[in-house]
Amino acid sequence: MFARFSILAVVAVLASGCANTSPVLGSKNINYGDTKAVETVTNEFGSTDLQMIAESMTRSLAQSGILHGRPVVQVYDVKNKTSEYIDTREITTSIKTQLMKTGTARFASDNTDMQSQVDQLKLQNQSGLYKKTTVSKTGNMVAAKYRLEGSISSIIKRSSDYKDVFYKFSLQLIDVESGLAEWMDEKEIRKTTER
Repeated sequence: MFARFSILAVVAVLASGCANTSPVLGSKNINYGDTKAVETVTNEFGSTDLQMIAESMTRSLAQSGILHGRPVVQVYDVKNKTSEYIDTREITTSIKTQLMKTGTARFASDNTDMQSQVDQLKLQNQSGLYKKTTVSKTGNMVAAKYRLEGSISSIIKRSSDYKDVFYKFSLQLIDVESGLAEWMDEKEIRKTTER
């Protein structure tokens, strides 16, 4: 009986130690929400659209079999052909993250990060600041076998009662050596609102 009481006492102490006693700062009108909840605040491009596109493209590319053996892929910026601002880098970052988690591909520095990579190699090799045995050697970067690129476009239609926005996201994987498109897919999203 005493042993059972001791165990219950220990559990109670541990549970009370895990309680969140941190103070809450700021407005009481702000709430955390489910990041996977469908966002329907406006019919402009939003978080749900980004998640749907990234999940659809990742699944399609991973299931295509083209990435057998974890090839190196270089990601190019997605061209935004819509009339609104869309952070297309977030779409490709989500796709890269999901593919990395599945272990399907490896990624070379993309075209916008390449200068940072080159600058780091120059700093290590030319500044004299680093121990020679720890310096990354130039000429050892791994070239990409594939290039991933795409675009997003939209068609907007309005009437006195409705606004309809149609998004089309296209992505393709191109073999760098041959120039051949080895995989392509697209995701379409339609959002309609009553005025």
